[in-house]
Amino acid sequence: MTLLGTPLDESARRRLEKARTVLDEFAARAAVIRLGGGESGIRREHERGKMTARERVAALVDDPDGFLEFGLFAGFGMYEEQGGCPAGGTVAGIGRVSGRLCVIVANDATVKAGAWFPITARKNLRAQEFALENCLPILYLVDSAGVFLPMQDEIFPDRDHFGRIFRNNAILSARGIPQIAAIMGSCVAGGAYLPIMSDEALIVRGTGSVFLAGPFLVKAAIGEDADQETLGGAETHSRISGVTDYEVENDAEAIATIRDLVSRFGERPTAGFHREAPAGPAFDPRDLHALMPVEGHLPYDMREILARIIDAGSWTEYKEGYGRTLLTGYARIEGWSVGIVANQRVTVRARGGKKSHVDEMQAGGVIYSDSADKAARFIMVCNQKRIPLLFLQDVTGFMVGTRAEHGGIIKDGAKMVNAVANSVVPKFTVVVGNSYGAGNYAMCGRSYDPRLMLAWPTARIAVMGGQQAARTLLQIQVAKMKRQGREPDAEEQKTLFESILAHYEETTSAYHAAARLWVDEVVDPADTRRWLAIGIEMADSNPEMPIFRTGVLQT
Repeated sequence: MTLLGTPLDESARRRLEKARTVLDEFAARAAVIRLGGGESGIRREHERGKMTARERVAALVDDPDGFLEFGLFAGFGMYEEQGGCPAGGTVAGIGRVSGRLCVIVANDATVKAGAWFPITARKNLRAQEFALENCLPILYLVDSAGVFLPMQDEIFPDRDHFGRIFRNNAILSARGIPQIAAIMGSCVAGGAYLPIMSDEALIVRGTGSVFLAGPFLVKAAIGEDADQETLGGAETHSRISGVTDYEVENDAEAIATIRDLVSRFGERPTAGFHREAPAGPAFDPRDLHALMPVEGHLPYDMREILARIIDAGSWTEYKEGYGRTLLTGYARIEGWSVGIVANQRVTVRARGGKKSHVDEMQAGGVIYSDSADKAARFIMVCNQKRIPLLFLQDVTGFMVGTRAEHGGIIKDGAKMVNAVANSVVPKFTVVVGNSYGAGNYAMCGRSYDPRLMLAWPTARIAVMGGQQAARTLLQIQVAKMKRQGREPDAEEQKTLFESILAHYEETTSAYHAAARLWVDEVVDPADTRRWLAIGIEMADSNPEMPIFRTGVLQT
């Protein structure tokens, strides 16, 4: 076993001071989002005798501190003209309920009465993907006014819009993946299908209601007068229509009933990923605060990151002396066997290899031909051995230039992308720093179906780095102005460059990506190990795995 990592030195401790600003901003933003629609909305729910979405989830899971919430930043900075949509109006995550890992989705009625924005639909679809890919039970805590009508054209008709949720209900049920829904508030129109297409449905007396059309629409459509309870309340659906299976007195009884139902689930087969007794990491995961790349252009050793994520003594490196701008090797996380592909950003000395074009190079997150070749082979080997894969991204892209092209960088890059695309073992991705260009694809970006994709607050996802992009965009702007007969002076160009750069930096941030669910969650680096351990455990819940077949891999 190769020894990984060293204790923090004085320079790392100094870097921690810069990191504190990033971490404080992360914590402050998360705290505001967790308030949902604000204190007044929370008070209003309590006055109605209801728990809030977060209170319901906390009561449902075995350990609230163990609940892993994803999509917290969904909708962040979006829909400002509509008053915002914190967390996409939904609390979603993975938690243990009566000892069983479950996906949990709870509408937040403090946010526009739980109405569905476009990002709400995407977040609910992502939750169903978690359940489908990992064969996890999914529990819905329903309290929603339905589609946010001013934006109905962005949520209703397309393939991955609202209707896809009900299609997934049917697919989940057909695959034998349990779905339990509790109607704890309004459940209107198309949204009524979600709980009723679940395998079992509960309804809370007095606050829960479910109908295709509410009293006002019924009056307008057919002239009938009907109050909400008579039309679709708990007594109607539990004693007359038979639509719901359990009638409960309040939120607390609904949650207790769900826990009871989950406790009765039978055991299911697993994928059988190898696990042994967990060992702690060699160094404190909180050290990652001092190691995360706050300044994305500066080099650092990815081995130091790994030493605070993987189990101590578990690292076995694959092709250590070859293709050294990528680290590849076997490790364990909380005892789970995992194969790791990680970008390396320190200055390294190339040690031979037919495709090494320089004796010494600044890695900078660049993927060279030999690195891509090594990674492709390692990914194939992990698939042969049924070992899940973890990608740690801090990549600026593939090497460019005459030497790289003559050496076949396109061919070797395609080989790596091919292996990632055809991989059948579960893949997990953590964006530590940069995630630029084709490097995002080769290192298992969102397009390549990682079971879980996380980002540190320092993450940047873009076609290219901010400085290069801003210069390119500036040249285009200046050329356009010249064609219009006006040539900007140096000061004007500087102002324009700074404006372009600021906008570009904002749209490449971790929060911008998380708002649009390009990543599942922005996480505190110190929590990375815990997220990955649960991720592998949930992936082990799915026993089905196709045979690994690659496409054409040119040698």
